[in-house]
Amino acid sequence: MAAKLIVQKYGGTSVGDVKRIEAVAERIISYAKKGHKLAVVVSAMGDTTDELIELSQKINPDPSDREMDMLISTGEQISSALLAMAIHKRGLEAISFTGSQVGIITDKYHTKARILKIETDRIKKELDSNKVVIVAGFQGKSIHSEITTLGRGGSDLSAVALAVALGADVCEIYTDVEGIYTADPRIVHDAKKLRYITFDEMLELAARGAQVMQTRAVEVGKKFNMPIYVRSSFSKKEGTIIMDKMPRIEEAVVRGVALAENEAKITVCDVPDKPGLAATIFTDLAKQNVNVDMIVQNVSHKKMTDISFTVPKATLTKSLKIARKISDKIGAGDVVYDENIAKVSVIGVGMRSQSGVAAKCFSSLADNKINIEMISTSEISISCVVKKDLGKDALRVLHKTFELDKIKG
Repeated sequence: MAAKLIVQKYGGTSVGDVKRIEAVAERIISYAKKGHKLAVVVSAMGDTTDELIELSQKINPDPSDREMDMLISTGEQISSALLAMAIHKRGLEAISFTGSQVGIITDKYHTKARILKIETDRIKKELDSNKVVIVAGFQGKSIHSEITTLGRGGSDLSAVALAVALGADVCEIYTDVEGIYTADPRIVHDAKKLRYITFDEMLELAARGAQVMQTRAVEVGKKFNMPIYVRSSFSKKEGTIIMDKMPRIEEAVVRGVALAENEAKITVCDVPDKPGLAATIFTDLAKQNVNVDMIVQNVSHKKMTDISFTVPKATLTKSLKIARKISDKIGAGDVVYDENIAKVSVIGVGMRSQSGVAAKCFSSLADNKINIEMISTSEISISCVVKKDLGKDALRVLHKTFELDKIKG
């Protein structure tokens, strides 16, 4: 096998304790012995980030975003330094960097910064001297020289962006599952592992609740056509390759189903039926960096309409505050919300050329007495909001309906 430049990323469970860090070091060395150059991105150990967030809440329930970035960026620095030490112990040269040191430059927005560029001179110099370069994931340095973080799952983004910037041959994402499945195998026990999946399908799966890859990381992979190989750090089994096009001519219409249980529905009642008011609502939410997913506007019969939309549950309090302020401004009625919802989605690039998928989806849910509250569609996905206590049942129903247990990976 020809020597390659490979970017690897190891998630929190992969570096969760000393034994696992040492296992990662052994895997890295096995690659280096084959002549490959390696840049390795690591997440914080285990539940470190959640523990730091919990600690911050005990000190201040409403901390500033800047100080949160200062705090939660430390987790990845710990695991990167420990991994470098483990590699040194085994006789191989390695050097660890923070995101700032390695030249990951972001915009100014704390807790969910976007990468603007990566200055690769320093990392290339170390790679050329045959060192394994280890980078603390999830973080960077803003244009104002402040520490920033890239949002939940940001180490995936660090790795893919670094692979693009370095011109790597492949980006490998090591996690605690063996690849991408047709559904969450913890919920659907006969879910099948996929050997290949397109960037478009993976984007939809990630956006609709699958937690294996960060959506923004897949977007970068798609934009620059960087192959992403998702596999387990606990086995040698083949994983899933995320790529531009499938290597097969014909594929199943539906390739996966996903469940999101971390969303909430907000309804602005009695909105005057006038042009531009819906735009006002969603413009103001966008200005506050609130991500709105599904939107339903009821048909108006009395010059008033209700507008419902979903937001991440983590931003519910903020979103309600904004929505109530907008409601007062435009002369609308009450603003109500529902946290007891789940979103179930079916995804597949084959849906672009196949009719009847929506009807089959809706009928199967109805036959199983699962009521649909909201519907959203794209070229390659259909999403339905249902009651949260029916979400897992809906996922299993749709997985069975589209016979994903029989799919060829």
